[in-house]
Amino acid sequence: MIHHANVHGLIAIDWIVIGLYLAFILGQGWYYSRQQTSEGEFLVAKAKPMGWFIVGLSMYATLLSTISYLGKPGEMINKGPMVGIAQLIAVPIGYWLVAHVLLPRIMAQRVTSVYEYLEERIGVVGRLIAAALFIFLRLVWMGLMTYLTSSVLAVVVGLDPKWVPLLSVGVGMVTIAYSSMGGFRAVVMTDNIQATLLFVGAFATIGVVTWHMGDLSWVPTEWSPSWETQPLFSFDPHVRVTLVGLVIHMVLWRVATSCSDQTSIQRFMAVKDAAAARRSMLVNSGAVVVSAILLSLVGCALLGFFTRFPDALPPDMTVARDADQLFPFFIAHYIPPGLSGLIVSAMLAAVMSSLDSGVNSVTAVVTRDFLERFKLTPATEAGRVRLLRVLTVVIGVAVIALGLVMKHVPGNITAVTNKTASLVTTPIFGLFLMAWYMKSITPVGALLGTLVSVAVAVLIGFWDMLTGRPGFSFQYIGPAALIASQAVGWLVSRLGPRREDRRGNRIWGMAGTAFVLGLAGWLVLAFRITG
Repeated sequence: MIHHANVHGLIAIDWIVIGLYLAFILGQGWYYSRQQTSEGEFLVAKAKPMGWFIVGLSMYATLLSTISYLGKPGEMINKGPMVGIAQLIAVPIGYWLVAHVLLPRIMAQRVTSVYEYLEERIGVVGRLIAAALFIFLRLVWMGLMTYLTSSVLAVVVGLDPKWVPLLSVGVGMVTIAYSSMGGFRAVVMTDNIQATLLFVGAFATIGVVTWHMGDLSWVPTEWSPSWETQPLFSFDPHVRVTLVGLVIHMVLWRVATSCSDQTSIQRFMAVKDAAAARRSMLVNSGAVVVSAILLSLVGCALLGFFTRFPDALPPDMTVARDADQLFPFFIAHYIPPGLSGLIVSAMLAAVMSSLDSGVNSVTAVVTRDFLERFKLTPATEAGRVRLLRVLTVVIGVAVIALGLVMKHVPGNITAVTNKTASLVTTPIFGLFLMAWYMKSITPVGALLGTLVSVAVAVLIGFWDMLTGRPGFSFQYIGPAALIASQAVGWLVSRLGPRREDRRGNRIWGMAGTAFVLGLAGWLVLAFRITG
């Protein structure tokens, strides 16, 4: 019989492994810092194109993050397999759309910031809107990860939750250190090491569960009593997930993230050409499919383990309520010493691989789309590199601060992510669709289309918190926001002032912004009063 009181937590050998890993990561940053002699090398490794395989694996590690690494097993334990099944369907569709439809357009523009292209088609307003939304997106995303990772580490180490802020500061500081030293090349190389550790951690967990149980009886053969009912399709917007809704949501997210997110575009720009970028996308998609299967199996293994051995959990934890915490708890208490330290390093790797990429990408956007656009950068190359390092530190500190407010967003890891970090992904992508496919798009059309899109995303994502009424499923956020942006953008561009009418664009922009914000506020107030 397995009992939680008879098993270990992290011991000295685990802390040694974790310490060695952190030292190695900082060493990587120091090593690549000697090559950072120009702004282009710091931001997109321009001195020499990087290999398509390591870039594709880096993209996987960046977008996986601690959120997915812990969220997918927790989702499988508490909710069921629908998210994993939907991802296996969505990834090939997303790959085809990105690699064969949209990537040739992107690679034709060799830019440091992808939002430079929007100024050519829509004007400076479109560029600055997209850049500002991206900065918001990545800062919130990184803040969420520091909070989630720190909360998990507190469980692993056995610390009181009051230590979570201090853990957030520690994780953030190490990431800031090597990102600011080594630039983009250090980020990509460490991402590949971190991706390897993530796979090791998942395989080790499945292996240890199988050893404890003596067989593969943890593999589910019927619908678990702890899983929710998850239909293929439903017209009820309050149903949390359906297979059709999830596939649409995930395809849209993958396409939007790959084609309009600076974090991804920066990696495409680091390879030789469009063919190499397409191969990088294939590596990324393959890694996502493998990890989706692997992390779903981790969830099944943990569910089977704690169902058979209920005493393996302490009295204050349950499978249903603490599904997102079971993976880190198992790592700390049931993985053999030394290996558990390696897997904790994998969890640190997950957040660091996302933080370093996010900080580097935000630095690129702040520099290119704001400072350089308005001629606020130093005149010398050495001065610009120093500025980039300072910006990296400032952005990292902002991320740590944001992580401290994420505990107020309700839901499990999967739901919280889609309500915060993914909120403006689709509105940004909507701007690119307008620039690519709407010949008549005007600055005011792009502005109001994006503003309505963001308003729709916020209302759907936080309807329960804003009105006190039952909330909508997160899977409707992306599709509804995209439809809103394209419809409003097209309509305003057709009915409003022409592109060259600057005075008319200003008047329509101010009046339209006031109307959209007033309407959104009125809706919230009306439902609160009538509710």
